[in-house]
Amino acid sequence: MPQNLLEQLRNYTTVVADTGDFEAMEKFRPTDATTNPSLITAASQMPQYQELVDGVLKEARNEKGEHASDNEVAKLAFERLAVAFGKRILEIVPGRVSTEVDARLSFDTQATIAQARSIIAQYDQAGIGRKHVLIKIASTWAGIRAAEVLEKEGIHCNLTLLFGIHQAIACAEAGVTLVSPFVGRILDWYKKSTGKDYQGADDPGVQSVTRIYNYYKKFDYKTQVMGASFRNIGEIKELAGCDLLTISPQLLAELESTQADLPRKLDPQKAKSLPIEKIPMDEATFERMHAEDHMAHDKLKEGIEGFSAALVNLEKLLANRLAELESRTPTAV
Repeated sequence: MPQNLLEQLRNYTTVVADTGDFEAMEKFRPTDATTNPSLITAASQMPQYQELVDGVLKEARNEKGEHASDNEVAKLAFERLAVAFGKRILEIVPGRVSTEVDARLSFDTQATIAQARSIIAQYDQAGIGRKHVLIKIASTWAGIRAAEVLEKEGIHCNLTLLFGIHQAIACAEAGVTLVSPFVGRILDWYKKSTGKDYQGADDPGVQSVTRIYNYYKKFDYKTQVMGASFRNIGEIKELAGCDLLTISPQLLAELESTQADLPRKLDPQKAKSLPIEKIPMDEATFERMHAEDHMAHDKLKEGIEGFSAALVNLEKLLANRLAELESRTPTAV
């Protein structure tokens, strides 16, 4: 019986689950997993995870003390919850989990470094090796500078919300472990901007990831490329051979149920022979290229705002849950 698309994809590419749902991970058994505030918010509202959420809230309350407001406790609980989900995920996946720094810190290098150290300290305390954790940071100039410092400390980073070649080059020059170019969000921007539909290799998101992959392999950068944010399996098929691809449970299921031949599209040896020019990168070049790339500019801004809004919603949800929990707990006399 021929292999399905998912089985064939695993021959060339590390498959990552783009979900906070443990049951989906157990079903598809990805190598790695990644989460973000939106995914954690969705998972936090599932009945099967209420015990985990409640436990984190109680710990955060104990740490902050009885006089702290519900909102203060909720802020601490988000970071603790992200790590709690990460620890549970690592009971399922053999590789790495990505845990995200607060998107509201995306333009603050020092605050990003501080929160990343706090997150990794919790994993260290749980006895989880750093090779199993990626700190997820937005690909702003400030975020990339934070990642450069963290990588030198042995804290591995996943630079997310990446839309342009200038972001990718800056990340590789900074020595980051992994970048996550957002295929589907690039497609969304071009469809809205041009009114056209795009298929297969014509998809601008596919073209962006292909360009980044070839640039990295051409110039021997160690930074890995993980295509993310897919809208359909056609995009995934065009990126077979990418270092990693992070895929939603719905698209994993579609790949698993599809029988067809899946040729490798991205190949490091082919990239070596391509006529690619190296682009020197500094802050001025980065900012100029970012301003000129309207898609990257728009989608990075929108992405940071979206993740920040998701975080605000999650904190509200946690504060409400905490109030509900404490209203049911008898007050000590």
